[in-house]
Amino acid sequence: MERVENTRQEILNIITSRKLTHEQKLTNLAGQADSLLEVLDLPDGLEDLLEPVEGKQCICDLFEGHAPVRPRYIVPDYAKFMREGSKFLQLDPPKDIYEAINSLLIFYKNVPSVTNYPVYLGNIDELLEPFMDDVDEAQAKKLFKLFFTHIDRTVLDSFSHADIGPKATRAGRLILEVERELLDAVPNITMKYDTDITPDDFGIECVKTALKTAKPSFANHKMFKKELGENYVIASCYNGLLLGGGSYTLCRLILGNIAKRAKDKKDFFENQLPYVMERMALYMDERIRFEVEESGFFESNFLAKEGFIHRDRFTAMFGMVGMAECVNILMELEGKKGRFGHDKEADDLGVEIMEAINAFNNAHVNPYCEATGGHFLLHAQVGIAQDKNITPGTRIPIGEEPKELIDQLRHCSRFHKYFPSGTGDIFPVDVTVHKNPQFVLDIVKGAFQADLRYLSFYESDGDVIRVTGYLAKRSEIEKYQKGESVLQNTTQLATGATENGHVQERRIR
Repeated sequence: MERVENTRQEILNIITSRKLTHEQKLTNLAGQADSLLEVLDLPDGLEDLLEPVEGKQCICDLFEGHAPVRPRYIVPDYAKFMREGSKFLQLDPPKDIYEAINSLLIFYKNVPSVTNYPVYLGNIDELLEPFMDDVDEAQAKKLFKLFFTHIDRTVLDSFSHADIGPKATRAGRLILEVERELLDAVPNITMKYDTDITPDDFGIECVKTALKTAKPSFANHKMFKKELGENYVIASCYNGLLLGGGSYTLCRLILGNIAKRAKDKKDFFENQLPYVMERMALYMDERIRFEVEESGFFESNFLAKEGFIHRDRFTAMFGMVGMAECVNILMELEGKKGRFGHDKEADDLGVEIMEAINAFNNAHVNPYCEATGGHFLLHAQVGIAQDKNITPGTRIPIGEEPKELIDQLRHCSRFHKYFPSGTGDIFPVDVTVHKNPQFVLDIVKGAFQADLRYLSFYESDGDVIRVTGYLAKRSEIEKYQKGESVLQNTTQLATGATENGHVQERRIR
């Protein structure tokens, strides 16, 4: 009864909030309704590990709810939609650029996810390129501005993600130009970059836009293609997933808190880490089982019925955060002073932890993850607004970054290889770099040769910033901090990440 009363109070708090928009209230109210259900057969010991107590919580399910109604991340095959249209949406294949843009906007409104907005908008330049001859460049630019403005104002969080590249296209160049002028936080954009395919002048245009708008980020196309195949996408924050599929779920280990349970390094590796990993894997198995066997999503949703997604192209993401805190705690338990990101022994310990997580994941089999060999994909999770003293993924904590950029990149290169479903590092750069965008492109080229996976840049004093894996505007964060309503949900998250995670205090390069 106490739980019901607490839920009722939370519902009332949402209804009477002066900071939430109507749509944000509806989303939060739906979450409260879901919280009253108990439909999953939870593994023993899980509840203690999930309990959201600061400094003690070891597993986080990232607010997916007690009864999974759909997969967390859904990645439709938009090219199929453009070729065939949709019977359910009563749309024929588009015949010109006007119909193409209109059809995509309608489709986006019907793609669910954990945020209730589409986390993937397609390889947008390739989708629009066939229609570029329909109008002159000035008209195409106006249409693109309307298209992306519509997305920013109706897809109300920047976990919504579009891809461009690796080839240079007229549509891609125009998208970059439009984004530089709009300066919007939505959608997130990734450039699939490959030195063998992407011409330098297109790469330079990407850098110019990234400095102004914190997008596109750069994905190592060769690396993702080798691991996931040609038909991979980057969705949500920086999540590598399969086209026509997605991810059932994403849960994360909070490694620093797991280390706090250990008596010493040996206890951590032999007892604490294996126990928590097993609990989380079993929990993910149960969530997936319910989605596939009981929710009815794959039998009833038009995306599956019309072949825009396929159940057997879904996987799940085995996430982690807090590597830095974990390593530092274990080093202290061993009586050593080295810190993660600054000491070889500490970094070697981080690699040892990743090897243990990777070995566990490779040994664990889920029958509904056929697309990835029956295994989950490892994921360096970007953090949440509530995180305090929890560093995203395997990043070096903000405020402790090495003085020299090359040292930070070398550190990244030891860890990025473990995360085919996503990891990345973020670098605010001095505004003088605008005079030499080739400098940033050369960093990307060198980093990708060293097996870094994903890099993001933005100008240090710009309004649009990359918070963790998503984007927000400083001006909107300031409005929300003053108690004003803001349009996009991710602004609220960015406010928490600013106050708790100090994301606006990164070392400027």
